[in-house]
Amino acid sequence: MIIAGNWKMNLTRQEAVALTTAVIPAASDNLGIILFPPSILIDTVRDHLASGNGNGGEGIALGGQDSHAAVSGPHTGDIAAPMLKEAGCTWVLLGHSERRADHGETSAMVAAKAVQAIAHDLAPMICVGESL
Repeated sequence: MIIAGNWKMNLTRQEAVALTTAVIPAASDNLGIILFPPSILIDTVRDHLASGNGNGGEGIALGGQDSHAAVSGPHTGDIAAPMLKEAGCTWVLLGHSERRADHGETSAMVAAKAVQAIAHDLAPMICVGESL
């Protein structure tokens, strides 16, 4: 079983460390946990999981909340799959209803993002049919 937590545009660094610490005891061989913090906090969560302060963190994966279909270019505010991989992510969340509604993302755009994610060894978690 996998439990995924999309933190959306929430939490300060201090709050991210506290939430990560609280989640660590839930990880087990039977339960995979994926955390999707805002991109600015990926390094904080990664480092906390890897440190003694994180008390292990085994069984907890990191993911990006989105990635662009291009690997580089003039896309202010976006993040590319290789950037997420380098930051320590193994997953990326794609096609979330908020992205579809707020940014007009189509299934074709999500598919193009998924191709880039897979090409850079990220597992895409593709959202379909959900709404808020």
